[in-house]
Amino acid sequence: MISKKNITKTFFLFLFFHLFLWTLVPSISNTNLPLDTIEALAWGSNLDWGFNKHPPFSAFVVEIFYQIFGSNDWAYYFLSQIFVIITFFYVWKLSNEIFKEKIYSLLSVLVLSGFYFYNFTTPEFNVNIAQLPFWALTIYFFWKGINSNNKINWILFGIFSALGFLSKYLFIYILASLFIYFIFNLKRYKKFIPNYCLSIFVSSLIVAPHLIWLYENNFVTILYGLSRSGLNESILINHLKNPVIFLFKQILILLPFFIMISTISKKFKFNFNFKNRKILFLLSVTVIPIFLILITSIITGAKVRTMWMTPFYLFFGTLFFEIYKNNINLKKIKRFYILFLFLFILSPLTYLYVSKVNENKRTDYPGKEISRLVQKKWSNNFINDIKIVVGDEWSAGNLSYHLNSRPKWINDLKNKTSEISDDQGVIYVGNPKILKKICPGVFGTIRPVGYCMIGKK
Repeated sequence: MISKKNITKTFFLFLFFHLFLWTLVPSISNTNLPLDTIEALAWGSNLDWGFNKHPPFSAFVVEIFYQIFGSNDWAYYFLSQIFVIITFFYVWKLSNEIFKEKIYSLLSVLVLSGFYFYNFTTPEFNVNIAQLPFWALTIYFFWKGINSNNKINWILFGIFSALGFLSKYLFIYILASLFIYFIFNLKRYKKFIPNYCLSIFVSSLIVAPHLIWLYENNFVTILYGLSRSGLNESILINHLKNPVIFLFKQILILLPFFIMISTISKKFKFNFNFKNRKILFLLSVTVIPIFLILITSIITGAKVRTMWMTPFYLFFGTLFFEIYKNNINLKKIKRFYILFLFLFILSPLTYLYVSKVNENKRTDYPGKEISRLVQKKWSNNFINDIKIVVGDEWSAGNLSYHLNSRPKWINDLKNKTSEISDDQGVIYVGNPKILKKICPGVFGTIRPVGYCMIGKK
């Protein structure tokens, strides 16, 4: 067993190797960035307070990285892992508040390796990864707030709540769960109400520009989310089928977690002491959000996509060890570490193998080479720079990312043609049959996409 003085050192070694491995492996195995990362970069090239699919935070942060690192793919894998290890750090921090013995804090983080959300899927920086640290930070500073009533903790809770919401709207489920916990314990926390309201005020100030944008754009982002959940299919059976599928998927997601736990278990016997504030709080931030998602699916018939559950299991280890620690046999911990190391190494090796064997993935797209060919054709015909690319987030977004002039990405030019001056070079990307007929400039095709170039000669 790891000695007490080495537990913290082991935790930070874990963070380092996680960061290193999951930055290195996709950097050497992928030809192109994943779809969601390219999408965020496309939005980042033309920043706004919201986009057609998601709120703005993921676009803001990738654009900051683009301004620092440019079109170096490794930087965005690195960005994703920074978000992941910050998340792990605050799971560790809260676990240290829960447990007297740090070994359980370490196990609470290491056991997360049993969830593929926190390893295999992390190279793709997207809204799910973007909300991870804010999920952990929001829970951590809410806990600090109700234990100290320090204004700074409540303000930080408000800030991270807002940033989480600006990452993905599903963040509302953890906020609702914390609100439920607060209301059910209102008698105990009555004196905290002013500071809780202060946190809501701080959140509202940060979120307000996005809400204004949302109103001005006919709630397009919310409508996209509703369509993704299948709510446009008003079929009665969905109210039963989709919740059952959701529950079955959660069982599969939890299976590796319980296999890891079984290596150090004496017997499966839980100690639910409902007078224990720590247990009640951990139940509130783990079980209640999942229960609310299930209720949503039952009432609306919504299809809950697996990746939407990415942040929901962050404190599952902490909860489990708090209610089960009396049945943990730390003398068997070597078995746990062996299984942990096996999974820790297997996951990036599997990613590398899949990346090399399967050659039809988005990450095999020759985005850099296509951009080079497009730039060459442009330079042979025009004297000005490419300033705007018009088209879908993938084909046009890759041009925006790879071209040296970092053109702004625009989905379409409806009501925006007046914003383009005569000296701005524009490339339209889309269906080659249609573009060839209507293109007033230079047309080219790199299958299966057509490119219409309009510039200054």
